[in-house]
Amino acid sequence: MNPNLMATGTRVVGTVLALFVLVGLAGGASPGRRQDNEADLRARLEREQNPVKRAKLEIRLGRVKLLQAMDAFDKRDTPECHRLLAVYLERMRSAWATLQGSGRQAWRHAQGFKELDIALREDTRFLGDFARRVPYHDRAPVEKVVQEVERLRGEVLRALFPSERPRRKAGGLERRVRPDISPGGQG
Repeated sequence: MNPNLMATGTRVVGTVLALFVLVGLAGGASPGRRQDNEADLRARLEREQNPVKRAKLEIRLGRVKLLQAMDAFDKRDTPECHRLLAVYLERMRSAWATLQGSGRQAWRHAQGFKELDIALREDTRFLGDFARRVPYHDRAPVEKVVQEVERLRGEVLRALFPSERPRRKAGGLERRVRPDISPGGQG
């Protein structure tokens, strides 16, 4: 068989598989949920005041940017792909900053933090697969995004599962110091 034809066939199969994964990541596989629209998500993000809901919208908007980056790569527009990956990463950082700024304790109230962790875990796997598809000389920016997503996920996990939870104060007050009643104490 012709080697050029085999390479083209392999590329087509890889692209089709990537599209199935992308559709699954975008939520298009579930019939009850429509595909995210960037303009709609941006408008909802502008109106939303709840930090957890804002973070969830940021995550979804980041996912849209990741899908756009994959599409740009498939269209052989490497600079646009790298730019969109940077935008994706900024959206995920923004979601993390929103959750951190909310004042919520992730280990106590995991809503939002948990969703960010799941999205980052899925995206790490997806980006790793994507990096293997990218030619070696164009791979460095993608690998940097993978590393940053892994680092960000590590921060989220440390917030969700701290090594030692802060001690609770009784009634919100500091621990009272008892008077020293030992002999020679000041009493």
